[in-house]
Amino acid sequence: MAVQLSLPLSLPWFAWKNLGRRRLRTFLTLCGIGMAIGAFVALVGFSRSFEHEWLRLYESTGTDIAVVQKTFLNTTVDESAADAVKKLPVVDRASPMMINMMDLTPEINALAYGFKSDSFELDALTLESGRRFRDHQPEIMLGNLLASSLNKKSGDTLDIQGSPFKVTGVYHGGSALEAAAVIFPLDQLQQIASLDGKVTAIHVRLRPVPPGESPEEYLHHAQALIEAALPGLRAVPAVERASNNQLVVLAHAAAWGTSSIAVFIGILGIANTMAMSVFERTREIGILRALGWKSWRILLLIQMEAGALGFVGGIFGIAVGWGALRALSLLPQTASIVSTSFPPLLLLEALGVAVFAGLIAGFIPAWRGAHLSPVEALRHD
Repeated sequence: MAVQLSLPLSLPWFAWKNLGRRRLRTFLTLCGIGMAIGAFVALVGFSRSFEHEWLRLYESTGTDIAVVQKTFLNTTVDESAADAVKKLPVVDRASPMMINMMDLTPEINALAYGFKSDSFELDALTLESGRRFRDHQPEIMLGNLLASSLNKKSGDTLDIQGSPFKVTGVYHGGSALEAAAVIFPLDQLQQIASLDGKVTAIHVRLRPVPPGESPEEYLHHAQALIEAALPGLRAVPAVERASNNQLVVLAHAAAWGTSSIAVFIGILGIANTMAMSVFERTREIGILRALGWKSWRILLLIQMEAGALGFVGGIFGIAVGWGALRALSLLPQTASIVSTSFPPLLLLEALGVAVFAGLIAGFIPAWRGAHLSPVEALRHD
């Protein structure tokens, strides 16, 4: 009579019973998919925290628009373009800047910014000691996190690529991307990079929005004016810049690529478990078919088991990912970037990926089980 129970009751009962038959194998499969989803949560969560820090950087400095050419690290914008931007009526301040990764010691590399000493972006920094650097001088300012890592303070000297630079100040920034960075006079960083007269971007702060115009309309109007004044360059809103710059794109790509490999390995684990389960239950499946179960019902049963493995593994993986992010948040090198708070979208993505992985892994075993001949299945020992 059990097979005559209603569909909502009978299928979950059989699925639960079958998963409990080989508890060790089920547990190891859950560990595999859990670790895969944990890697997904940790890597994607870290890359999104990295993106959030870029947004905080622009917000803390009051940057509304970045004038760039093509990619984020393609420093081919002429520094003189800033003069044309400053003349526009919607522009309050315009600051040419450079950014790059730089090896400061054999063990430590950091983001290196280049600004003019009167840049509005420096106004957002809080000096903990020392003073602001001077243009045309071999001087630098260190973020407090980087200064601690280098064991440097105001007045010390740091050799960078064979040249001595005096640390004029140690500052606290509004973003971890500033606190763990070094800031050069723009001309000094241009000399180091052999890019005299070239900058990464021109950061723009707009004047207040005039009455009767929405912030969005004003921003679009400012973009149009800047791009008309500087043909061949793009005026990118700060929010878009934070999510689409090359460093963030690379971080997202690395996170998704690495976690995809981990999820693929998890899929293989579920596929192996389901294939072995179908093989061991061949005779049982034959009995169910002989008692009137349709092929689609067998298919649904096995897919329900695979989906359940994915779902439970996904919950386990979220816990693993949170633990990994928690560990990163305790490390001095990453504590200021990593957040252990999960946006709901990331949790839904993790569970969705886990269940989808389970269904993909279970499809071929489910298809084989659903199309077993009842006669041949009953002969199986």
